[in-house]
Amino acid sequence: MTKTAKKRTAARSAAPSSNRPKHSNAGQKGKRVAAVQSVAKQSAAIEMLRSPGGATIAALTKVTGWQSHSVRGFLAGIVRKRLKLDLESAVVEGIRVYRITAATHAETRSDGRKS
Repeated sequence: MTKTAKKRTAARSAAPSSNRPKHSNAGQKGKRVAAVQSVAKQSAAIEMLRSPGGATIAALTKVTGWQSHSVRGFLAGIVRKRLKLDLESAVVEGIRVYRITAATHAETRSDGRKS
């Protein structure tokens, strides 16, 4: 190690670290915003599924910004399993359309929780 390299490493270790605290809540705000956006996207998707015409995977991906495999996971995991909504699918003119049946529509609020 040369003398100048030693001086640089000594100067770095002697220099005070940044003025920011080590533990910051700055990342928490981003997590809250992402959670709110996720709930808003889920609510929008559920409203589309409750419409009489239903919704296609393509329409749900466009509204939510999710990829198609994520939409399928949402339909199976959230809509069917977690919210226990009756999700019906049918092929209309060669395109699969998903829709929440009317029987569960009256039992659930717009945010997906039971009333």
